[in-house]
Amino acid sequence: MRKVRYPAVAGLFYEGDSKTLKERIEWCFKHKLGPGLLPSVNEKGERRIIGLVCPHAGYMYSGPIAAHSYYELAKDGAPDVVVILGPNHTGLGSGVSIVDSGYWRTPLGNVEVNSEVAKEILKNSGVISVDDLAHVQEHSIEVQLPFLQYVYGDRFTFVPVCMMLQMKDVCIEVGSAIAKAIENENAVIIASTDFTHYEPHDKASSKDSKVLKAIETLDPDLMLKLVDSIPVSMCGPGPVASMLYAVKQLGAKKATILKYATSGDVTGDKFSVVGYGSVKIEK
Repeated sequence: MRKVRYPAVAGLFYEGDSKTLKERIEWCFKHKLGPGLLPSVNEKGERRIIGLVCPHAGYMYSGPIAAHSYYELAKDGAPDVVVILGPNHTGLGSGVSIVDSGYWRTPLGNVEVNSEVAKEILKNSGVISVDDLAHVQEHSIEVQLPFLQYVYGDRFTFVPVCMMLQMKDVCIEVGSAIAKAIENENAVIIASTDFTHYEPHDKASSKDSKVLKAIETLDPDLMLKLVDSIPVSMCGPGPVASMLYAVKQLGAKKATILKYATSGDVTGDKFSVVGYGSVKIEK
């Protein structure tokens, strides 16, 4: 019997049953802040996208922005393996935690953890450890799965990596370990993060645009520097930097900012917002 990780935020961050969850995901794609159209998988896609940045708030707030990433990924074809990097919001578990077996369940079904790739990542890094505890209550990775399931059904496997430690040297090691593990795979790395938290809309947009610019120039060193110096209350600089170090090793050529908005753009309350961005990186 293989272990199953049950959803922690179904019914909270997104709808808890398959019918209303599918309706919500379609709402995200069709929303005025979303791509405006439902995705369709291009079976002849070139598979040039090797990295994505995606937000992870409740679908009502960040779902339309996240939908841009998944719309572009669908146009680009179908990956076999998805490595999802997310920050650790709970403080549980080890510094950098991976799950190396079993299934993750959402209202849309089970997604299988790719044990082979997970074990390869582990082999390449001394800082990553197998630790289910870090993942039990963590939402940043979980909320990406229903989007992937909506687009691809059960055609993909995935590897979750949860980062409590987000220092530069850790990010370099994590990125390198992932790059080595997937260099011969049809894979994409998703970095899950929200940007500025709980500041006025204009201030958040101004700070976040500088960080997004660094991501756009494929410069993880500058991005980490800006997050510290501005400072920007981004929760997942480590996942984004690790993804950037990995994709550069895999031959990334170009990053494109797909969409940026804040929770204020959704709710109309611009006094205290959270920033959300979607970015694609291609080889």
